[in-house]
Amino acid sequence: MEDGVLKEGFLVKRGHIVHNWKVRWFILQQNTLLYYKLEGGQKVTPPKGRILLDGCTITCPCLEYENRPLLIKLKTRTSTEYFLEACSREERDAWAFEITGAIHAGQPGKVQQLHILKNSFKLPPHISLHRIVDKMHDSSSGIRPSPNMQQGSTYKKTFVGSSLVDWLISNTFSANRLEAVTLASMLMEENFLKPVGSRSLGAIRSGDLVEQFLDDSTALYTFAESYKKKSSPKEEIDLSSVELSGTVVKQGYLAKQGHKRKNWKVRRFVLRKDPAFLHYYDPSKEESRPVGGFSLRGSLVSALEDNGVPTGVKGNVQGNLFKVITKDDTHYYIQASSKAERVEWIEAIKKLT
Repeated sequence: MEDGVLKEGFLVKRGHIVHNWKVRWFILQQNTLLYYKLEGGQKVTPPKGRILLDGCTITCPCLEYENRPLLIKLKTRTSTEYFLEACSREERDAWAFEITGAIHAGQPGKVQQLHILKNSFKLPPHISLHRIVDKMHDSSSGIRPSPNMQQGSTYKKTFVGSSLVDWLISNTFSANRLEAVTLASMLMEENFLKPVGSRSLGAIRSGDLVEQFLDDSTALYTFAESYKKKSSPKEEIDLSSVELSGTVVKQGYLAKQGHKRKNWKVRRFVLRKDPAFLHYYDPSKEESRPVGGFSLRGSLVSALEDNGVPTGVKGNVQGNLFKVITKDDTHYYIQASSKAERVEWIEAIKKLT
């Protein structure tokens, strides 16, 4: 990190006038959050805009957009609102933590509080589990179950563990993720919720209450009264469903060179195993389907030289590049945001080829 830079990386930002979503490169400093346009895999200077953090309030998780569950909302002293989307819950929470620290930089007590997790949690006397479940069922502001696939089977009316944790915090039933996980475990103990699928059922075997409910985007749960499992007949499973049924190993924003026009665009990449696939999504769209992807079986992955523009790369794009060659000899040129990130992606992909 450069001097004065607390964190940097890709986030998807909602526009102010036209509410479209665009990827920007963000740099967090002690009292300012800068954001840049990207052209040809490089940030365009000067910055496209800046968010002054003095007097800012932060909302995380922010659930104002149903199809964008990984949002951070910033409201400045002048009441300007910024919506920023991360590529994963872990990345969203890391950004929220650093931004909150920057907002309270002049208040050491506040910063210290950020590092303290409450290890004991008791349900406030004025809140009952029944009231929480009633609110979870609310048609406008509650949890919205949907079909989810896991290991080739489709589970109707389910939701993922991390989305329930977000919802409990957003509705002020819990102050932090640890409290929310404990509360979700209580709901499960009292048979309001049921685990669905191998990931969440496996956690039940743990004797620790906090570990029984998983704050995880691959662990499925359902309301106890609506538990239904539908095994998908083999003839109904299309190739894309099989591709997307694997366990998520890694995800993040990376720049990718297009095959036809050779232009560079930031995509959200998701690496899955069993089966091994690398899919990429357009982060400016709300669709949950990938815009492309390929099998990693028999693929080759390698880093490209950092000095000069490598062969096959169009434009003055250099630094932190790597290449994946698929079994059918299709070449994918990808750019990470740092050398360390490039190493992480290459190592993760190599394990699955």
